[in-house]
Amino acid sequence: MTTKRTAITCAILAAALYAINLPLSKLLLTAVSPTMLAALLYLGAGIGLYLFTGRKKVDNPLTRSELPYTVGMVVLDIAAPILLMFGLRHTGSANASLLNNFEIVATSLIALLVFREVLSRRLWLAIVLVTLASILISFEGEGAFQFNWGSLLVLGAAVCWGFENNCTRMLSAKSSVQITTIKGIFSGLGSLVIALCIGEAVPGILWIGASLLLGFVAYGLSINFYIMAQKELGAAKTSAYYAIAPFLGVALSMLILGERPTRSFYLGFAIMAAATWLMVSDTISLQHTHLHTHVHTHAHSHGGVAHTHEHTHIHAHTHVHGENEGIHEHSHRALEGHDHTHQENRSELLDDRDSLL
Repeated sequence: MTTKRTAITCAILAAALYAINLPLSKLLLTAVSPTMLAALLYLGAGIGLYLFTGRKKVDNPLTRSELPYTVGMVVLDIAAPILLMFGLRHTGSANASLLNNFEIVATSLIALLVFREVLSRRLWLAIVLVTLASILISFEGEGAFQFNWGSLLVLGAAVCWGFENNCTRMLSAKSSVQITTIKGIFSGLGSLVIALCIGEAVPGILWIGASLLLGFVAYGLSINFYIMAQKELGAAKTSAYYAIAPFLGVALSMLILGERPTRSFYLGFAIMAAATWLMVSDTISLQHTHLHTHVHTHAHSHGGVAHTHEHTHIHAHTHVHGENEGIHEHSHRALEGHDHTHQENRSELLDDRDSLL
């Protein structure tokens, strides 16, 4: 029970730490240019997480075969935060917090079109609701609606992160800490080069320190706590707790920045909350867990025939390691499944027949 409560605390803490990103970034943008801030946030996450984890040797590191997806991940992680920071200059932090949910829409649609993933009816409804809410939030003003171009940039960032999520998904079996460190350091360096090339000024040492610290806390530590929660709770339940992040971001924006959104925002907020509930319930209902030995090929018999099952997992899944390292639990969507290749074991079949005689 204590371990589970600790994991839930880690999941909520991960959401809370990420939620402070947008309101505090909005404050930093008064002294730091958008591209420079994006660079410092990611560098803070990458360098900080590297030092925080003690520079330990990682298990299952990335290899040359994953290079295309790694490069794609880094490039998209350069574009997304830059768009987000420029968007924050022209829209409220509360707006941006909710619009970040459009990342789920982008991720799901890209997975459908590129990887032929099956989307449930509940998820389709959630996608429609998130899109509708995003449109409402993107218009501001009383009476005649006025389109907010900052919201469009935030949505562009969400689309980039949708593509990035699908690149990262191809690396899901690799070390999460290594992936996050690479994201932070190389995406941060890429953004820094762009910032210097377009003539953005280097801020003062205090602003640099504040930006690096925010990146470490809001990105690095948030991801670290998320991974810790996922080991105990599994992917579905962790994502359910983490889904509060946009709404915490709205609350913090109002508290820290004193933002008071328009009526259209609150309507979008209600629709977004309903969509989030649909996505969370869909994630949990479509996932199940089962235990098996760490060796993916195992022999057993039923129906009088002994054979082995070779598990070929089509889609990425999450391993949750317990105290007994020989056994692990993994979750996957019921629709995604895995292939069973049956191989009859004649010697075991004869042994079973002899024992019956």
